[in-house]
Amino acid sequence: MTQRATDANAVYVVGKYYGGFEFSHKVYGEGFYTFKLIVPRLSDYSDILPVTVSERLIYGVGLESCKQNIKIEGQLRSYNKFVDGSNRLILTIFARELSILEDEEEVKNPNQIALDGYICKNPLYRTTPFGREITDILVAVNRPYGKSDYIPCIAWGRNARFSEKLKVGDRIKIWGRIQSREYQKRQFSGEVINKTAYEVSITKMERINENNRDNNTTMSD
Repeated sequence: MTQRATDANAVYVVGKYYGGFEFSHKVYGEGFYTFKLIVPRLSDYSDILPVTVSERLIYGVGLESCKQNIKIEGQLRSYNKFVDGSNRLILTIFARELSILEDEEEVKNPNQIALDGYICKNPLYRTTPFGREITDILVAVNRPYGKSDYIPCIAWGRNARFSEKLKVGDRIKIWGRIQSREYQKRQFSGEVINKTAYEVSITKMERINENNRDNNTTMSD
């Protein structure tokens, strides 16, 4: 069961330390820290992603002074945090393995995620002012010991049209990348503040029929 839950949520990212190193929490005497990792896209833009890591993985690494690429394998985790009078869904990459790459070889695909989970909210289809089709999806991915992670995902184009028809409870597999997206939010006072959202941008998806009928569908953007 533990292996099945681990396989359902797999993250691989390679990037450079971007700051923000601080203590997060302690579990059974093991300390965990958070920091930001900057991961390049194929375009000139980069994603700045939050990482949570055990003190045991970074012991002796000198993370804050590291200039080389950092490779992380793990999972995309979620938890609720009470912020500004309401609960917010917080996402972080939970590192299971962390290593420093000694050379500066270009990594062809430095941001990869694979999820196997269930639709837990009705998909929301919309179009941008430029006519691009988008569907917002919330996917619940099982974790060991009866826990789940709730991960916001975005489908584009024909994937957006396909996922618009998905129903709560449908099982899907998703492949894509984790992206950071900046946006502005207006407070009750009228002040506008800059915020960052994290989500999975889908490049390929597959609906899984658990009744073993021949109606599985795979879409690739």
